[in-house]
Amino acid sequence: MSSPREGYVLHSYGPDRYVKHVVASVHTLRRHDPDRPVALFCPQHHRDLLERRGLDAHFDVLEDLPREYRSIVGFKHHLHRFKAFERSLFVDADIVWCRNPDPLWRQFAAFPFTATGLQNADHFFGGPKGLGVVADVLLGRRRRTLRRLGLTRLPRVQAGVIYAQDEACTREVDEAAAAFLERVDETHFRSRLDEGRSEETCEWSLALAMSKLDLHVFPWLQGRNSPQLDYIDSLTTHDPDFQEVSYRLYTNRFVYSLRGISSTRLRSALLGLAESLPGVGEYMELTPYALHFGWLHQKHAFQQFAERTWSRLVAERTHPRQVTSPNPSSASAE
Repeated sequence: MSSPREGYVLHSYGPDRYVKHVVASVHTLRRHDPDRPVALFCPQHHRDLLERRGLDAHFDVLEDLPREYRSIVGFKHHLHRFKAFERSLFVDADIVWCRNPDPLWRQFAAFPFTATGLQNADHFFGGPKGLGVVADVLLGRRRRTLRRLGLTRLPRVQAGVIYAQDEACTREVDEAAAAFLERVDETHFRSRLDEGRSEETCEWSLALAMSKLDLHVFPWLQGRNSPQLDYIDSLTTHDPDFQEVSYRLYTNRFVYSLRGISSTRLRSALLGLAESLPGVGEYMELTPYALHFGWLHQKHAFQQFAERTWSRLVAERTHPRQVTSPNPSSASAE
């Protein structure tokens, strides 16, 4: 029997809560795509936990993630090693699926390799997130980085969704991204470790690799066709299980960028001000294909959902629901 042509690839490592995130994400995926297989690469203790709780059946492929690949860069700079399907969609675990992704698969099929993002990164991408960006702009540090690396553009890559079809191309991207990361001292990019994160980012190095190889960046913001949107509590209306999701997407790029403000009160005030200005605060209400819980100040909602989902699924495995006859008296008569 030939292997499936299309499938999802996830990975997990670290504390057990991260494999719970994977299970919760796949649980939402199965509401909308019950057919395409799912592969999970994880350490043995995650696999043991899944098997003990009877939840390993959520995955069609369950393989070991070697220690040297248990990091953001370790995994995403080596995607060619984990390309479980002919057409693999690598997705992060902190994603909730809200719509049937069939239309996305048809669009991705046109590319040998692509990742979601923007054709042109803003100056905060890979750089300082505060006023330090002003110095980068005034001193032309981004321009000098591109010139030094022999490139003419810097796209914005959001590595939560990466599509890989061509094996040779995927390997080229991985090798180029790893090479660019080694040259970080020749660039203006900042280490994510300096921002309080526990791991280094893979996004600017992947963006440089895709620029070098002239690969298409799949537009992140496409209105109703947006492949994923950032979960922001004040922009998202949903039930506790994310069965019904409505999202407010501002059509002005700058206004939408205000979603990154961690203070709910300040964010809401600025968005309210924008809505009072003609043509600036216009928005659409939609259901995205997926919600990505990428912002640190918004992860709590997903973590709670993942714990509830895990507990419910484990309970259902331990105490299966009883199937009762709609007419007990007729059943006993038989």
